[in-house]
Amino acid sequence: MDTLTEYIKFTKMQGAGNDYIYVNTMEYPIGNPEELSILWSRSHFGIGSDGLVLIGRSDVADFSMRIFNADGSEAKMCGNASRCVGKYVYEKGLTRKTEVTLETLSGIKYLSLHVKDGKVPFVTVNMGKPILSDKGQVDTPDGSLFDAPIEVAGKQFRGTFVSMGNPHFVIFVSSLNDVDVPTVGPLIEHHPLFPERVNVEFVETKEDGSLRMRVWERGSGITMACGTGACATLTAAVLNRKSVRKNIVRMDGGDLTIEWNEKDEHIYMTGEAAIAFEGKIEI
Repeated sequence: MDTLTEYIKFTKMQGAGNDYIYVNTMEYPIGNPEELSILWSRSHFGIGSDGLVLIGRSDVADFSMRIFNADGSEAKMCGNASRCVGKYVYEKGLTRKTEVTLETLSGIKYLSLHVKDGKVPFVTVNMGKPILSDKGQVDTPDGSLFDAPIEVAGKQFRGTFVSMGNPHFVIFVSSLNDVDVPTVGPLIEHHPLFPERVNVEFVETKEDGSLRMRVWERGSGITMACGTGACATLTAAVLNRKSVRKNIVRMDGGDLTIEWNEKDEHIYMTGEAAIAFEGKIEI
């Protein structure tokens, strides 16, 4: 008979191609998530993912979510992962609610589940208000950067800082084809301006008005998508007069609809959540 010490069951899920390994810690407690995230995230030697997400109990919300990047570092928030958690808890029968609260390191998030035939193909997440200044995350006198220059690899870029609980630096470019993301991304991530490192978004405005974005994620590198990055992108685009308040952010892994609501100033993110496969793995 299998025991908890021999294996755990996991679910591989993705939102817009941002893929994580999900574990229900209410059934399978994990004591070393940092190590396991590194081990399991390796695509040729493990399960392969952008990281590990732990779903657990909460004293202040319906469920809790902890996120560990592929390098073992813990993230405060992930928009794509939060949508997948909403799908997970409903389809696994852990809740019958269609409005779910989720405790994260960046506060409680509110998930609206779009249910069809007992499944949850889409989830809308109230991501809260964007933060435009944070002295702990940006080394400037007021903790902000708006259309500010930064020089790396002999090139100058201009970007805007937005925090969605985790820090983002959004850079608008004329063409994404001209950006060497694997080279420039890590240099900006580790730039002295960002004491806690930073996620980096490179954004091109398309002819139809939509926003095409590629991301270098802090702790994970290039990923197919980033939910908080899409929210930060829309925020920065509105501030820089490059977008209306509701728009589509197009990423390598798919599209997200992002709205910066004018009434409550909260960011609402709507997108797909999908199960790739499930399995069990020894620990």
